[in-house]
Amino acid sequence: MAMPKQGKVPVTEQDTLKSYFKYYHDEMTPAPRERYEEVLRGPVDPRKALKFKDRNDLFKPGYLDVEVGYCVMEDGTGFVANLTEMPGVTAEMFDWWFAWHGLDNLRYTIWDHEDHFSASSMQKSRALDTDLSLRERYWDTTHEVLEDVGMGPEGLFIHFRYPGDLGFSVNQLGTDACGTIVCANGYGKGHPPFASPDTIMCHFIRNVEGGVELRTRFWMGWTVRDGKEIKALPDGIRIPPMGPMALLLHNIKEFTNLATLLPKIYAEEKDRF
Repeated sequence: MAMPKQGKVPVTEQDTLKSYFKYYHDEMTPAPRERYEEVLRGPVDPRKALKFKDRNDLFKPGYLDVEVGYCVMEDGTGFVANLTEMPGVTAEMFDWWFAWHGLDNLRYTIWDHEDHFSASSMQKSRALDTDLSLRERYWDTTHEVLEDVGMGPEGLFIHFRYPGDLGFSVNQLGTDACGTIVCANGYGKGHPPFASPDTIMCHFIRNVEGGVELRTRFWMGWTVRDGKEIKALPDGIRIPPMGPMALLLHNIKEFTNLATLLPKIYAEEKDRF
């Protein structure tokens, strides 16, 4: 199961005056127990995991062999997959959330008030530019993040990208098959082996009856530079299995809660950047 926490992330006196501070007091929406149990049974067969080079298989109808699971691939890189049902959520809400939450640390904390300490966009003026679409307002921005995915607080940089720049097909973007893709290069602020490896993150939104489903993938040890996919993990090095397992448990926790939070907070705050 996800590790219990000793209290909430601290907030400031100024935070208590904000309109969305009330969500800080809400209980976290728990994920189904069987979802955690599925993860804790152990890693999936790496041969069934979606390889980074095959990432556009996410556009295929139906489901892939692994929609929830983690493993260390044969080349030593890490893989994480998660599926989150999000009733009442739209692709527009999801894009809005990633444009909006990096403008104030409390917005990140109410997403998961046990693990999310801060997330600050380093290009706030872009997120505030009303001439841009919601997607464009977070594309090519970097969030400086402090969070705990189960192994202690860690500083990260998450560079959100236009999906085409990370090799995703964009001809179906905005359709029922793919309402949106939130994708990024992520990397730890420290130095190896104490920092998280270069990682490609993908949140793939697909419309379903009554809402959307979120199909998340992390490819740990991969990056893209100048349009080329690059294995960023040195040959002979293997990511410890605890890393992708902890990330998956955290992902289950945070997005289960966001599925409850997002329709409510979007209705109240969508025009307040």
